[in-house]
Amino acid sequence: MTTNEQLELGFNGTQTRIFGKRREAKVARGQWWFAKMRAAVASAMDWQTENQPRPEQILFAGVNRKL
Repeated sequence: MTTNEQLELGFNGTQTRIFGKRREAKVARGQWWFAKMRAAVASAMDWQTENQPRPEQILFAGVNRKL
């Protein structure tokens, strides 16, 4: 088996085989989908991270903590 082949298994543990036009259509849909995903990744823009704001300590009025 080469890296371009994919093994498909059925639910009952037996290997399923798809022949003819049905298999060709399935392969074509897969190729179309992965081409779209590659294009989406290739056209993704890089986000610049913003500087983190300084930590701010907040005091809640009326809250008393006794240890």
